[in-house]
Amino acid sequence: SLAVINEDFYFYNLLGLNPRMQTHATLCSSTVKKQDKKHWKRNADKSSSNCEMLENNFDDIKHTTLSERGALREAMRCLKCADAPCQKSCPTNLDIKSFITSIANKNYYGAAKMILSDNPLGLTCGMVCPTSDLCVGGCNLFATEEGPINIGGLQQFATEVFKAMNIPQIRSPSLPPQAEIPEAYHAKIALFGAGPASISCASFLARLGYSDITIFEKQEYIGGLSTSEIPQFRLPYDVVNFEAELMKDLGVKIVCSKGLGIEGMTINTLKEDGYKAVFIGIGLPEPNKDGIFQGLRMDQGFYTSKDFLPLVAMASKPGMCACHSPLPLIQGTVIVLGAGDTAFDCATSALRCGARRVFVAFRKGFTNIRAVPEEMELAKEEKCEFLPFLSPRKVVVKGGRIIAMEFVRTEQAEAGHWIEDEDQIVRLKTDVVISAFGSVLGDPKGNA
Repeated sequence: SLAVINEDFYFYNLLGLNPRMQTHATLCSSTVKKQDKKHWKRNADKSSSNCEMLENNFDDIKHTTLSERGALREAMRCLKCADAPCQKSCPTNLDIKSFITSIANKNYYGAAKMILSDNPLGLTCGMVCPTSDLCVGGCNLFATEEGPINIGGLQQFATEVFKAMNIPQIRSPSLPPQAEIPEAYHAKIALFGAGPASISCASFLARLGYSDITIFEKQEYIGGLSTSEIPQFRLPYDVVNFEAELMKDLGVKIVCSKGLGIEGMTINTLKEDGYKAVFIGIGLPEPNKDGIFQGLRMDQGFYTSKDFLPLVAMASKPGMCACHSPLPLIQGTVIVLGAGDTAFDCATSALRCGARRVFVAFRKGFTNIRAVPEEMELAKEEKCEFLPFLSPRKVVVKGGRIIAMEFVRTEQAEAGHWIEDEDQIVRLKTDVVISAFGSVLGDPKGNA
C-alpha cells in the first residue's frame, strides 16, 4: 500500500509540473475569433460599412492573402490527414499536405518547388482558383470554428516567396544531354494562344525534353484570359509574366501578333514548315450576346464582358501593353447581366471606373449563383446591389444613349425548370449595360 501511495504521489507531482488538461474552460466568441483573424492578413480588411473610395484603386482585395506570420499560423493548423481530401478535390492533384508541411517548417522554396512541379501556374491558381469549391471545400476542418485551412493563401504565399528569389527553371538533371536526346524530341511543336492551357502544355512538354516549342499569340500580350479578363486587383500582370518566364527558361519561344488565320497561317502551312504537332488553346473568344442587344455599341453605353474587361486590364495592368489607354469612362448607374465570376469581375471593375451604383441582375435565385462565394462576398462588400429573378427583355435607347432596361420576373416551376412571367414587367433606369453571359466558340453572332 505504501508503494501505491508513493506511485500516486509521483503521478500527482508529474501532473502538477506538466498538466495534461485545463482546469477550466476557455470561452471565446465567434466574433472575437473573426476579429483576431484580421491580424493575420496582409491586405486591409473591408466591409460595406467602411468601404473606401474605389475609383482607380486596383490594390489587392482577396480575403485569402496572408502575411508570413499568418501563413505559418495557418500551416500549423493543418491536420496532415492520411487520406488528404483536399488533394483528392484538387484538379491538378497537388500534394497539398506536403507543401503545407514545408511552409510550417519555413521551407518556402521546397513548398514552391512542390507546387510548381505539379502545376506550372501555381501562383495564378493560388490567387484565383475557386478553392471553396475544390480543396478548401474538402478540408476536414471545414466545420470547426476557425474554419478550413486557407490553402489558396498558403499556395500564393509560397510561390510569391519563390518569385522574389528570382530562380530560373532548369531541365531535369535526369534527362540526357541535348546532343544525346532521341531525334523525336527535336520535333517542331506549335501551340496557339499564350493562355493558361498553352503555358501549362508547353511547360510539361519542355520538362519532358522537347526542345523546339513555339507558342503563337494573336495579341501583343501573353496570358490570354488571365491577363485580359481577370482584373488587376485579383491577378496582377507580373504574376502571369513570371510563369511565362519560367516556361521560357526551358527554351519555349513565344511569337506575339501571330495566329491562325493571320498572315495566311493555317494548319497546312505549319505542316509545310515542318511542324509535327499542333496544340490549339485559343479559348472562347466570342461573347454570348442576347438578341435584344443586336446593333448596340459601346458609345451608346453597351458593353460585353469581352469588350469591357480587356479595356480595364490594358489601363490598369502595368507591363501588359504599351498602349497606356485610359480606363473606360463609366458614370452613373450600371447594370451587369449574369451571375458568374465574370459578371462579378465586371461589377467590381465598373466601380473602379467611376460608376455611382452597380446592380447585378440574374435570372435565378441566390442559391443558383454560379460564381464562387468569395467573388459574391467581395462584390457585396463593395456595395454592389443584387437583383435576382429578372430576365432581360428590352433595352430603352433615347438620344443615342441607353436610358433604361426592361425585365420580366422569373420563377421556378414545380418540375424544376424556370419560367418567365410576361405580366410582371420591371423597368430600371441605367446609363450602362454590361452583358456577362459567358462566351461561345467561333460564332460572330454570339448565338449559344
